[in-house]
Amino acid sequence: MFTPILKIAAACLFDESGRMLVVRKRGSHIFMLPGGKTESNETPLQTLCRELEEEIGLSIEESRLQPLGHFQARAANEPDHWVEAEVFVGYLTDEVAPQAEIEALDWVELHLSPSIPLAPLLRERIIPALLLRSSAEGAAIRTPG
Repeated sequence: MFTPILKIAAACLFDESGRMLVVRKRGSHIFMLPGGKTESNETPLQTLCRELEEEIGLSIEESRLQPLGHFQARAANEPDHWVEAEVFVGYLTDEVAPQAEIEALDWVELHLSPSIPLAPLLRERIIPALLLRSSAEGAAIRTPG
């Protein structure tokens, strides 16, 4: 049986306190990373920069986003679909606000159990990768400098 796959680019965006931004789309109760589906003529970074501008009003240069990795999981809002995501890490220095299909923003502390429902990709793949990376670096994820 064929399982449809959605190719996306997403961002782990951290504030100065080390909290990660998550978004909730209109009509959903599940929070996920900001980002979206890759169009055929875009690189993952181009997709991500476009989606961040559309979804949360963030204009960010590609050079401010560093690759975290390639991840797969069940799609949060599309039954019987999977997502393949190129995920990047960046740090917020600007204010962001919900726009387009985004209804709400929230913040997650990686080392605490979240009190909000998270997408499978984020909960099962990305947060564990971020925690592994931070323990390998010997410190919690924080802004550079």
